[in-house]
Amino acid sequence: MNITEKTDEEILAIARPLWRDLLEASNSGSYGEFAKNFSASMARAVDQVVAGHQFANSELARSLSADVDTLGIIRRGEHVTVVYRQRSTKKPGEWLGRLVLGYEDGKVRIFGASIF
Repeated sequence: MNITEKTDEEILAIARPLWRDLLEASNSGSYGEFAKNFSASMARAVDQVVAGHQFANSELARSLSADVDTLGIIRRGEHVTVVYRQRSTKKPGEWLGRLVLGYEDGKVRIFGASIF
């Protein structure tokens, strides 16, 4: 199945807990939890050293708020991108969050995740 064939509601039902888990793992600096739903290519790109550097050097990465708004869903190829308005518990302002999802070996996996 191609994830782009799912309805917005179905995609959001999958994306919400994945994003929440990423926020919690980032705040606690837990690479194992942070990467548990990554695709193989994402796990290679964001290894423990890269993530550890981010956790250690980014106040934002360790202070992500559960106060998140979904801004939209973009479908492209075999992936969907869910776009969020992300806030911090320590830094004023708002950030753009991006979660790219698709199927790998029959399971929904994270192919990209970032906050700008």
